[in-house]
Parts: sequence; structure tokens; C-alpha cells
Amino acid sequence: MQEKPIRFGTGGWRAVIGSDFIESNIRRTAEGICALMCEEGRTDKPVIIGYDHRFLSETAARWIAEVLAAHGVPVMFLRRSAPTPLIMHTVLRQGLHYGIEITASHNPSCYNGVKLIVEEGRDAPVETTARLEQLIAAVRPEDVRDMPFEDAESAGLILWQKNPFNAFIDDILSVMDLPAIREHGARVLFDPMFGSGTYPLLVILCTARCTVDMIHNTRDAHFGGNLPAPTVKGLGELRNRVTTGGYELGIAFDGDGDRLGIIDRTGRYLSANEILVMLYWYLHEKKGWRGPVVRNLATTHMLDVMAASFGEVCYEVPVGFKYISSKIDEVDAVLGGESSGGLTVRGHIHGKDSVYASSLFVEMLFVTGKSAGKLLSELQEKYGTTDTIKIGMIMLPSNESWHQRDLGALDVLAEEKYSNIEVVNEWSWDSTGAVTPSATISTWLAADANKELRAIWCAWDGAAFEGLVLTGESRPEIMYTGCDGGEECWNYMINYPESFIMSAGESIYNMPRSLVQYSQSYNE
Repeated sequence: MQEKPIRFGTGGWRAVIGSDFIESNIRRTAEGICALMCEEGRTDKPVIIGYDHRFLSETAARWIAEVLAAHGVPVMFLRRSAPTPLIMHTVLRQGLHYGIEITASHNPSCYNGVKLIVEEGRDAPVETTARLEQLIAAVRPEDVRDMPFEDAESAGLILWQKNPFNAFIDDILSVMDLPAIREHGARVLFDPMFGSGTYPLLVILCTARCTVDMIHNTRDAHFGGNLPAPTVKGLGELRNRVTTGGYELGIAFDGDGDRLGIIDRTGRYLSANEILVMLYWYLHEKKGWRGPVVRNLATTHMLDVMAASFGEVCYEVPVGFKYISSKIDEVDAVLGGESSGGLTVRGHIHGKDSVYASSLFVEMLFVTGKSAGKLLSELQEKYGTTDTIKIGMIMLPSNESWHQRDLGALDVLAEEKYSNIEVVNEWSWDSTGAVTPSATISTWLAADANKELRAIWCAWDGAAFEGLVLTGESRPEIMYTGCDGGEECWNYMINYPESFIMSAGESIYNMPRSLVQYSQSYNE
């Protein structure tokens, strides 16, 4: 039987555990990585391998280590799980050629994956992953070499890491205003969402003399039955506990610690856009870090207004964090980020890091002496609010089930008064009609010369798929939501993590509210 091709997206290779994420494919991937290293002449340094809390993560890390060891490549191995930012930081600080993290980030628990990190702690560029895919495809089962893990240890090819978090934590502590935080004595509630980002932030906050309580801090490969994503929908328990427990702040990470969610003392969810705006203001105006800022196409233009007031420039790049990190280096920007929850700061790693971002956020609050909500309100009064989200809605009145979602979504928009969401296109599709969803979306795009359309609601998965085909390359900032489907729908959500949101198994009453909130939190 022919092996299924292994494809690397922006977050690496991700696949369903037990279906495609299986031992033979994982070892094939490792063999391909070895071939890439040999082809590039970069076998002279060890490779660090990290892993998150998902099912099979540590085992997969060992399988990859066995293949690398069989090729004589030393492997830096950890005795505990680690967030992706730590692996990036180690590659950067130790001058390694490669690092590997076993993770599927914020995706459902049935998935796992392999993320390749290259020199300077960067996400592997498209050119590298494209070549890697070719090399993996050429690997035959008999080509895969391996050395039992215990034999690799005996041969000195497994380099167990002692205190691997120290340098990462110390680099963050070295730029923080610890006296200001210690003076305040903050109470923080931390939700790592059963992920691997717990330890470093806990150490940093405790070093700053914060009182830290935690929820969902044990290992649970099913993530409590939820997505390990710090969205407004996923942080209901954190919100309730922050407000009832009298905490000054709630902090949440995704499964591998590179995406951030914040709840303020009143229970208000702070979106990634708002966090970006607040941190840029703080770093520039309070810490004196001069320089521009970088955002992607789907991120708030409030950064542009703020940067202009500072005499700086806000640079816009395509969707994809590699473009943000590259632009930060090019223009020496203070920070850069995206509306889906990731950011990084000048002088740190070249990828998303919620540990550093949340540490700076805590510092900001206690240096300014203001709550997150009050500070944000002051900034919005001065620089304006986040942008209006313009969405198009493909309605399906000919199907009762689908149309219930449509009506529910319109009711939520009307009743809950999302002032920053505007329905600018609406079309009712009859499955027997001559005009297809793709033709309608094409018309919308042709009329959207200023690229203001940010989301498209499609209660039927097929309509969303047609739209993705049209906009996947040309308009990657457009998000599709409203869907509730089967395997194909799940695959699209995994392959287009920045552009496709669905909600499965919810009632027709809850689904519209959830999906509107997804859209709002994604685009705010």
C-alpha cells in the first residue's frame, strides 16, 4: 500500500494519532530530517528534541532520537515536557542547526505533530519544509535506520539536559522590573490548559513574589475534553474564578505555550490585538524601547495610529509568523504579533512566546499601577478602538438545520451588540439555484478592493471549502466560520489553522454564539 504523503504547514506536520501519526510515519519523518541535515552539511551539531503533553509525544520524541542516533547525530533530550518557545530559545542560544518539538499546538487532542525549528530558533521556512517533504517521500521502509534508545545512551548519543529551563528563564528575568512587581504583591490565576508551558511562567512569577494559583495544570492528553486554545470560548472557567476569587489577572496558554489569553480582574477577555497594543505602548513609552512595530494583515490598525503618534512605523506583513519575525529583524522592531494570539519581542526568540509576553504584561500592570481594563480604556480613548470586523454571510434557507445556525448568528449579532462586527455582504443560497457559493465569494472579493472583508460565515462546510480554494493564497487573512462537519472539515481546520474555525457537537442554540465569539476573538 502506498504511504500517505507527509505535508508540513506553517505549524509543522500535524496528523491524527493512530491514523497518520503512527510509528512508521514518525520514523520516516526522522529519516527525512537526517537526509536534509546530510544534504545541507549540518550534522556537526546535536539536535534538541522537546515534546508537549499530548498522547504519544514523549514516545515519538524517543523514536526520532533513535533514528538520529543511528546516523551518528547526538540528541539533546529532556526529562520532562517543554513548551515550543524553550526549544526555539535553546536552538538560538546554543547556536544549533536544528530543533524538533513534538506538538500539535492548540489543535484537538486527537492530533499530534512534528515541528521543525532551524538556525536562530526560527520556524522552518517553506523552502526547507518543501525539500523535507520530498526527502521523506523518497524514504522506503527498508531505508529507515534506528538505534535502540538505551544503546544510543550507552554510545553517548543521548545528551540528557540538566536544568534546560535556566537560561530561558534567566533571559526573561534579566529584562524585567522585578522590584515593581514585588512591591505590589500580585495575585495571579494561571491556566496552562493542561499544556507544557506551566513551569517557566510559574518560576518567573514566583521569583517576582506573585501569589500564583493554578487550574488545569496536570497532564491530561485529552485537555479536559476541550481545545487547548486560549480563546474567549475556552476560558469560561478562568474568567469565573478570577472574578469570584478576587485575582488581579488571569493568564492562559495554549497546549505548547506559544499563544496567550488574558482575563482582567473584572472578567473581561483581552484579545490578542489588545494585548499587542498595550505591550507596544508599554515597551515604547515606559521602558524606552524605541522602534517600529510589525503586524500581519489580519491584526488591528490601532497599532498604526499608535506608532504614528510615536513617530514610528507600523509594518504590515502577510499571514504567517515567519514573516513577522523576519520583519522584526529587518527593521529592528520593538515587537510583532498576530491576531490569533502569538507575539514576540525584540532581542528574544524568533517565534511566538507566551511566557515572555505574559511576564511583560504582569510587569506593565504593576509599573503603571492600573488594571488591564483601565489601561486599555485609556489607550482606546487616545488612539481609537480596535477595527470594525466586516463579514459576509452565506445563508442557507433551503436547509432547515443550516438555516437555524444562520438565524441564530444574526440574533447573537443583534442582541449582544458586537459594535465592531458589521455584516457587509449577505446572500441566500438555494442548492438548486444556478449561482454557487464560490461564485458569490468571487464577486465579494472582486468588490473588496481595500481588502476590508475579514470573515465569511458559511453554515455549510462545502461553501467554506469552496471559499478556501479561492482565498487560501490570495487572501489568507480571511477566516471561515459557521461550520459543523465531518472528517474533511476537521482536516481543513488543521491545515488552515489561521483561516478556518468550526464548532462540532453543539446545539443550534449554542453554536451561533460560540462561532460569533470565535470570530470576534480571532479578529479583535
